Amino acid sequence: MSNSRFPEGFLWGGATAANQLEGAYNEGGKGLSIFDMVEFVPKEERTKSVEMDVRSETELEELLNADEGANFPKRRGIDFYHRYKEDIALFAEMGFKTFRMSISWPRIFPNGDETEPNEEGLAFYDNVFDELLKYGIEPLVTLSHYEIPLHLVQKYNGWEDRRVVEFFTRYAETVFHRYQDKVKYWLTFNEINISTLSPYIGSGMLIDRVENKEQAIYQALHHQFVASALAVKACHEIIPDAMIGCMLARMEVYPETCNPDDVLAALEEDQKNLFFTDVQVRGYYPSFMLSYFEENNIEIEMLPGDEEILATHTVDYLSFSYYMSMVASGSPDKKREKGNFFSGVKNPYLEASDWGWQIDPKGLRVTLKKMYDRYQVPLFIVENGLGAYDTVEEDGSIIDDYRIDYLRAHIDQMGEAIKEGVDLIGYTSWGCIDLISASTSEMSKRYGFIYVDQDDYGHGTLERKKKKSFEWYKNVIATNGEEL
Repeated sequence: MSNSRFPEGFLWGGATAANQLEGAYNEGGKGLSIFDMVEFVPKEERTKSVEMDVRSETELEELLNADEGANFPKRRGIDFYHRYKEDIALFAEMGFKTFRMSISWPRIFPNGDETEPNEEGLAFYDNVFDELLKYGIEPLVTLSHYEIPLHLVQKYNGWEDRRVVEFFTRYAETVFHRYQDKVKYWLTFNEINISTLSPYIGSGMLIDRVENKEQAIYQALHHQFVASALAVKACHEIIPDAMIGCMLARMEVYPETCNPDDVLAALEEDQKNLFFTDVQVRGYYPSFMLSYFEENNIEIEMLPGDEEILATHTVDYLSFSYYMSMVASGSPDKKREKGNFFSGVKNPYLEASDWGWQIDPKGLRVTLKKMYDRYQVPLFIVENGLGAYDTVEEDGSIIDDYRIDYLRAHIDQMGEAIKEGVDLIGYTSWGCIDLISASTSEMSKRYGFIYVDQDDYGHGTLERKKKKSFEWYKNVIATNGEEL
């Protein structure tokens, strides 16, 4: 398969999050984050619809007082904190043009509401950025990737409290000033829409503290929208040559049939998904969402000037994750399949991953065209990949042809979308090195081009090994997508 569709300067790379790879949760002055409290639950024992959720004060207290043998995988990650030079050298060997990572907010402000940052945390990211730039790799940095300081949950119930806007803005301004000569690509909130499914992970809220769950979720989201816009404002003022974007967990939704009820259900699911980017890219709440609020007695408390802030400080580009598509039905009793936090009717035309996520490369092309038609701003795919079980052969090799097939098909469809006029500026494959799963805290659910010797319980040498996909992706980057 050969093409020459990708523009010169296309940003090829890989994506990670601090809470899934850094480890060192209690080193360098770091405070606890919300994900530090998520315990590993074996598959056969899972009962929650969103396994990473923490819902109550009681549950949080139990986790804080867990015994020494408790398994909190995101506290250990894959020890990037001590091994970042080794890992970045491997990324450079693959030819990465960019590396998407996040700054851990509680590494900079351990409690979140301090007035002065933690210098040891700031210095760590200085070192990481310097290492990336040594190899000519552009850092792409997410300000908040499920890394809300736990103290903000305990004291303020997270983003439900308007004061958290001020704390986040201070944090954003601190890192913009510190890294203004090192980081030119920024994102505000990772998968901001996840708050509707996990108020704890998305907004740092314990839902048993609120009277009206949906009211609280959308009020917290409003505060995040304002904080995102204020971060855009600060970034433009402090680093005028930088680009700052938003990030959505994208779910392309198809109607189950041509029955108008199914078509309408799919349209409404799509609107709910794109509401978040409507606010951040267009700068205002869409009319369909205002109608939804009215029908459901949701009243968003806005301060004077909020609407002007949202309208004036819109993002420079739109980034998103894409793993799968979904199917909507107008019939409420249809069986739903689970995947990437969302659920939908099973699509009989698609194969699925080891975790039941339906594989749909053409859906990526559909979503690229749809989103570019809607917004007319540059797009950036910052998460896409295949979670799978990998086997280390007797000779030490890892033959992950299934991963190559998945990525090849998606990259091919990206190229077709570019050829059809979509302004796509980059692609960072999710979990370019094996790390802890966000949704299940598993290590055995692997995405990377680089294998890390660690199991779900933290056993292993942490040795890094190149998979077959490592050399394949290296060649994709070297040929700017011409050879897949």
